[in-house]
Parts: sequence; C-alpha cells; structure tokens
Amino acid sequence: MSGTSAALQPPAGALEPVRHPDAPAPGELLGTHYEQCFGCGEGQAHGLHLTPRAGEGVTATAEFAVRPAHQGAPGLAHGGVLTAALDELLGSLNWLLRTVAVTGRLETDFVRPVPIGATLHLAGRVKAVQGRKVYSTATGRIGGPEGPVAVRADALFIEVPVAHFVDHGRAEEIRAVRDDPDQMRRLRAFEVNP
Repeated sequence: MSGTSAALQPPAGALEPVRHPDAPAPGELLGTHYEQCFGCGEGQAHGLHLTPRAGEGVTATAEFAVRPAHQGAPGLAHGGVLTAALDELLGSLNWLLRTVAVTGRLETDFVRPVPIGATLHLAGRVKAVQGRKVYSTATGRIGGPEGPVAVRADALFIEVPVAHFVDHGRAEEIRAVRDDPDQMRRLRAFEVNP
C-alpha cells in the first residue's frame, strides 16, 4: 500500500514471519475467539460471523456477507464495519504464529463502495515480525478473490500475555471462556491459563 504510515512499515531488521509448526494446515478453519466476539462469534446476531481459513505460509482468507444490519449510507456497507472485518481477519493471522496479540494500530483505505448483499473476499498476510510487533496487511475484494479491491488495511499487532484479557475483561465473560471446553483447548495450545 503506497500511502501506509511509517508506523505500519516493518523497520529494517524485522524478520520474515514463520508459520508455527502446530498452526492449522492450509484450508483449515482458524476458529473463533469466543462465542460473543463481534467479528467471529456465532452468538452475535448482527456480528460479522467471519470464519477465517488458514492459507499457505502466514496467510488467511475469509468471506464477509454484507447484510442490511451492516449498512451506513443507504444500501452501502458502513466503513467502520468494513474496518472491523479487516481487523478480524488480520487478528486471526496471529493464530498462525501461535501468538496472542491485540491491534495496536490499523489504517484502512476505502477504494470503492461495497453494496449491501455483496460478499467481500478478504485475504491477509503477515509481512514481518520484530520483537512483540507483528506487521500485517489485508484486502477486501468484490466479485470474487480476483475481483476489484474495495477496501484494504495495514496493521500493527502487539503480542500480549493472556493475563491482559483476564485483567481487563469482565468477570462473567472470563468465566464463560473458562467453562467452554473448546476455548480452553485452544488456550492450552498456547500453554497459557486464562
């Protein structure tokens, strides 16, 4: 992306990303953060319901069906919702690194309008890693994976310990994760305890 700020450009000396050997295989679903996640959880009636799939290397794809609940201007997707979809896909890339990370910075470029009823084909990849910083990029295309770019984003994710979520989350949601065997299995894969 030519207009990306310096803060989102990997610095000299940043390392090429390396897919973790235990990461999901290409084509496999990356799974949800948890049931109530706006981006990927099935428990959110008006959520995005993204289901990212692992790609080759440190890449992932997803499809986002733009529904009437996602509109801003009449008949068009809300820019914030499109940004959320890209953020969700970009965040899912960290599962391929086996890194728990949060969005530190995200810049979105809106290239063309996205109509309600469209399917946005999302593709993202990790560009580089430096220390706790993960630099990623993604695009959203209309009309198929090779269609015209409608939206694109660059992001900086910061690795955090799982304690970050325990310390800052609400107790009832933390309990819900602890009571969900699937979520606990995923967390054990990172050798951490919520």
